[in-house]
Amino acid sequence: MKALLLEDDPTLSKEIQSFLLSKDIECDVVFDGELFFRQVKRQDYGIYLLDINVPKINGFDVCKQVRETNKLTPIIMLTAYGDIQDKTDAFGFGADDYLVKPFHFEELFLRITSLLRRSNKPQGTDKIIIIDDLQINTSEMLVRRKDELIDLTPKEYQLLLLLAKAKGRTLSKQSIAEQIWDVHFDSNMNTIEVYINFLRKKIDRNHATKLIHTRPGFGYYLKIED
Repeated sequence: MKALLLEDDPTLSKEIQSFLLSKDIECDVVFDGELFFRQVKRQDYGIYLLDINVPKINGFDVCKQVRETNKLTPIIMLTAYGDIQDKTDAFGFGADDYLVKPFHFEELFLRITSLLRRSNKPQGTDKIIIIDDLQINTSEMLVRRKDELIDLTPKEYQLLLLLAKAKGRTLSKQSIAEQIWDVHFDSNMNTIEVYINFLRKKIDRNHATKLIHTRPGFGYYLKIED
Protein backbone atom coordinates (compact mmCIF):
# COMPACT_ATOMS: atom_id res chain seq x y z
CA MET A 1 0.00 0.00 0.00
CA LYS A 2 1.20 3.47 -0.83
CA ALA A 3 0.25 6.87 0.63
CA LEU A 4 0.54 10.32 -0.93
CA LEU A 5 1.35 13.11 1.52
CA LEU A 6 0.66 16.78 0.68
CA GLU A 7 2.84 18.72 3.14
CA ASP A 8 5.02 21.80 2.58
CA ASP A 9 7.04 21.51 5.82
CA PRO A 10 10.14 19.55 4.68
CA THR A 11 11.11 18.42 8.18
CA LEU A 12 7.64 17.14 9.09
CA SER A 13 7.13 15.48 5.72
CA LYS A 14 10.41 13.56 6.05
CA GLU A 15 9.50 12.48 9.59
CA ILE A 16 6.08 11.23 8.50
CA GLN A 17 7.55 9.51 5.46
CA SER A 18 10.18 7.73 7.56
CA PHE A 19 7.66 6.70 10.20
CA LEU A 20 5.21 5.27 7.67
CA LEU A 21 8.01 3.37 5.95
CA SER A 22 8.86 1.80 9.34
CA LYS A 23 5.23 0.57 9.34
CA ASP A 24 5.60 -0.88 5.83
CA ILE A 25 3.64 1.94 4.21
CA GLU A 26 5.42 3.59 1.29
CA CYS A 27 4.82 7.33 1.14
CA ASP A 28 5.43 9.84 -1.64
CA VAL A 29 5.53 13.54 -0.74
CA VAL A 30 4.48 16.65 -2.66
CA PHE A 31 4.60 20.20 -1.31
CA ASP A 32 1.85 21.96 -3.30
CA GLY A 33 -1.58 21.14 -4.68
CA GLU A 34 -0.63 21.27 -8.34
CA LEU A 35 2.11 18.69 -7.81
CA PHE A 36 -0.41 16.53 -5.97
CA PHE A 37 -2.64 16.22 -9.03
CA ARG A 38 0.33 15.61 -11.32
CA GLN A 39 1.42 12.79 -9.04
CA VAL A 40 -1.97 11.06 -8.84
CA LYS A 41 -2.03 10.92 -12.65
CA ARG A 42 1.22 8.94 -12.59
CA GLN A 43 0.62 6.65 -9.61
CA ASP A 44 -2.25 4.94 -7.76
CA TYR A 45 -2.42 5.45 -3.99
CA GLY A 46 -4.32 3.74 -1.22
CA ILE A 47 -4.73 6.86 0.93
CA TYR A 48 -4.20 10.64 0.76
CA LEU A 49 -2.80 12.71 3.66
CA LEU A 50 -3.47 16.41 3.11
CA ASP A 51 -2.20 19.49 4.90
CA ILE A 52 -4.57 22.44 4.41
CA ASN A 53 -2.26 25.44 4.23
CA VAL A 54 -0.08 24.55 1.22
CA PRO A 55 0.89 26.54 -1.90
CA LYS A 56 -1.06 26.86 -5.18
CA ILE A 57 -4.06 24.62 -4.38
CA ASN A 58 -4.82 24.31 -0.67
CA GLY A 59 -5.78 21.06 1.02
CA PHE A 60 -9.50 21.89 1.20
CA ASP A 61 -9.67 22.46 -2.56
CA VAL A 62 -7.55 19.37 -3.25
CA CYS A 63 -9.96 17.27 -1.17
CA LYS A 64 -12.99 18.77 -2.93
CA GLN A 65 -11.54 18.16 -6.40
CA VAL A 66 -10.53 14.60 -5.56
CA ARG A 67 -14.05 13.78 -4.39
CA GLU A 68 -15.57 15.04 -7.65
CA THR A 69 -14.16 11.96 -9.40
CA ASN A 70 -12.98 9.65 -6.62
CA LYS A 71 -15.37 8.76 -3.79
CA LEU A 72 -13.44 5.81 -2.39
CA THR A 73 -9.79 6.64 -1.66
CA PRO A 74 -9.58 7.58 2.05
CA ILE A 75 -8.49 11.13 2.88
CA ILE A 76 -7.05 12.33 6.20
CA MET A 77 -6.52 16.04 6.78
CA LEU A 78 -3.35 16.88 8.75
CA THR A 79 -3.49 20.49 9.85
CA ALA A 80 -2.80 23.08 12.52
CA TYR A 81 -6.40 24.32 12.20
CA GLY A 82 -8.48 22.78 14.99
CA ASP A 83 -11.67 24.87 14.98
CA ILE A 84 -14.94 23.00 14.58
CA GLN A 85 -15.74 25.04 11.45
CA ASP A 86 -12.50 23.88 9.83
CA LYS A 87 -13.44 20.28 10.63
CA THR A 88 -16.95 20.84 9.29
CA ASP A 89 -15.51 22.25 6.06
CA ALA A 90 -13.09 19.34 5.68
CA PHE A 91 -15.77 16.70 6.19
CA GLY A 92 -18.11 18.63 3.91
CA PHE A 93 -15.51 18.43 1.15
CA GLY A 94 -15.29 14.66 1.64
CA ALA A 95 -12.45 14.06 4.10
CA ASP A 96 -12.72 10.84 6.11
CA ASP A 97 -10.70 11.92 9.14
CA TYR A 98 -8.96 14.96 10.62
CA LEU A 99 -5.83 15.19 12.79
CA VAL A 100 -4.73 18.45 14.42
CA LYS A 101 -1.01 19.18 14.61
CA PRO A 102 0.96 18.35 16.64
CA PHE A 103 -0.16 14.71 16.68
CA HIS A 104 1.46 11.42 17.65
CA PHE A 105 2.61 9.44 14.63
CA GLU A 106 1.20 6.27 16.20
CA GLU A 107 -2.22 7.89 16.23
CA LEU A 108 -1.84 8.72 12.54
CA PHE A 109 -0.98 5.07 11.88
CA LEU A 110 -4.11 3.94 13.78
CA ARG A 111 -6.29 6.26 11.71
CA ILE A 112 -4.71 5.06 8.45
CA THR A 113 -5.11 1.36 9.24
CA SER A 114 -8.71 1.92 10.37
CA LEU A 115 -9.65 3.67 7.13
CA LEU A 116 -7.86 1.13 4.96
CA ARG A 117 -9.50 -1.79 6.76
CA ARG A 118 -12.95 -0.33 6.19
CA SER A 119 -12.35 0.74 2.58
CA ASN A 120 -11.15 -2.78 1.71
CA LYS A 121 -13.96 -4.62 3.49
CA PRO A 122 -15.99 -6.79 1.07
CA GLN A 123 -19.57 -5.68 0.56
CA GLY A 124 -21.19 -9.11 0.30
CA THR A 125 -24.32 -10.01 -1.62
CA ASP A 126 -26.93 -7.64 -2.94
CA LYS A 127 -29.25 -6.48 -0.17
CA ILE A 128 -31.60 -3.53 0.16
CA ILE A 129 -32.52 -2.08 3.55
CA ILE A 130 -35.83 -0.22 3.48
CA ILE A 131 -36.96 2.21 6.19
CA ASP A 132 -40.10 4.09 5.18
CA ASP A 133 -39.18 5.66 1.80
CA LEU A 134 -35.42 5.34 2.42
CA GLN A 135 -33.60 2.58 0.51
CA ILE A 136 -30.00 1.53 1.13
CA ASN A 137 -28.48 -0.83 -1.44
CA THR A 138 -25.61 -2.42 0.48
CA SER A 139 -24.15 -4.11 -2.59
CA GLU A 140 -23.86 -1.02 -4.77
CA MET A 141 -23.55 1.36 -1.77
CA LEU A 142 -26.35 3.52 -3.14
CA VAL A 143 -28.92 5.44 -1.10
CA ARG A 144 -32.29 6.69 -2.31
CA ARG A 145 -35.19 8.45 -0.69
CA LYS A 146 -38.47 8.58 -2.62
CA ASP A 147 -36.47 7.24 -5.59
CA GLU A 148 -34.13 10.25 -5.47
CA LEU A 149 -30.46 9.24 -5.44
CA ILE A 150 -28.61 10.79 -2.48
CA ASP A 151 -24.90 11.50 -2.87
CA LEU A 152 -23.06 10.49 0.30
CA THR A 153 -19.38 10.44 1.16
CA PRO A 154 -17.96 7.06 2.28
CA LYS A 155 -18.09 8.06 5.95
CA GLU A 156 -21.65 9.39 5.67
CA TYR A 157 -22.70 6.12 4.06
CA GLN A 158 -21.01 4.06 6.78
CA LEU A 159 -22.74 6.07 9.51
CA LEU A 160 -26.15 5.81 7.84
CA LEU A 161 -25.73 2.06 7.35
CA LEU A 162 -24.70 1.61 10.99
CA LEU A 163 -27.81 3.46 12.18
CA ALA A 164 -30.04 1.52 9.78
CA LYS A 165 -28.68 -1.86 10.91
CA ALA A 166 -29.39 -0.92 14.54
CA LYS A 167 -33.12 -1.19 13.67
CA GLY A 168 -34.21 1.76 15.76
CA ARG A 169 -31.89 1.15 18.73
CA THR A 170 -30.05 4.16 20.10
CA LEU A 171 -26.29 4.13 19.41
CA SER A 172 -24.03 6.11 21.71
CA LYS A 173 -21.31 8.39 20.38
CA GLN A 174 -18.71 6.04 21.86
CA SER A 175 -20.22 3.06 20.07
CA ILE A 176 -20.33 4.96 16.77
CA ALA A 177 -16.71 6.11 17.18
CA GLU A 178 -15.54 2.57 17.82
CA GLN A 179 -17.45 1.06 14.90
CA ILE A 180 -16.90 3.77 12.27
CA TRP A 181 -13.52 5.18 13.27
CA ASP A 182 -12.18 2.19 15.25
CA VAL A 183 -10.87 4.50 17.97
CA HIS A 184 -11.75 5.55 21.51
CA PHE A 185 -10.45 9.10 21.28
CA ASP A 186 -12.71 11.83 22.69
CA SER A 187 -11.69 14.04 19.75
CA ASN A 188 -14.09 12.09 17.56
CA MET A 189 -17.16 13.06 19.59
CA ASN A 190 -17.72 16.40 17.84
CA THR A 191 -16.82 14.72 14.55
CA ILE A 192 -19.85 12.47 15.01
CA GLU A 193 -22.09 15.49 15.63
CA VAL A 194 -20.82 17.04 12.39
CA TYR A 195 -21.59 13.89 10.42
CA ILE A 196 -25.05 13.52 11.95
CA ASN A 197 -25.79 17.07 10.79
CA PHE A 198 -24.53 16.23 7.30
CA LEU A 199 -26.82 13.19 7.15
CA ARG A 200 -29.83 15.14 8.37
CA LYS A 201 -29.34 17.72 5.63
CA LYS A 202 -29.12 15.04 2.95
CA ILE A 203 -31.63 12.50 4.26
CA ASP A 204 -34.25 14.51 6.15
CA ARG A 205 -34.16 18.20 5.23
CA ASN A 206 -36.49 18.00 2.21
CA HIS A 207 -38.91 15.49 3.74
CA ALA A 208 -41.75 15.91 6.21
CA THR A 209 -41.00 12.56 7.89
CA LYS A 210 -37.71 12.75 9.78
CA LEU A 211 -35.77 9.52 10.19
CA ILE A 212 -32.60 10.54 12.06
CA HIS A 213 -33.20 11.37 15.71
CA THR A 214 -31.26 12.33 18.84
CA ARG A 215 -31.92 10.84 22.26
CA PRO A 216 -30.35 13.53 24.49
CA GLY A 217 -27.63 12.16 26.71
CA PHE A 218 -27.71 8.74 25.02
CA GLY A 219 -27.01 9.02 21.28
CA TYR A 220 -28.68 8.68 17.88
CA TYR A 221 -31.17 6.38 16.18
CA LEU A 222 -32.85 5.98 12.80
CA LYS A 223 -36.54 5.04 12.59
CA ILE A 224 -40.04 6.36 11.85
CA GLU A 225 -41.30 8.02 15.02
CA ASP A 226 -44.62 6.67 16.34
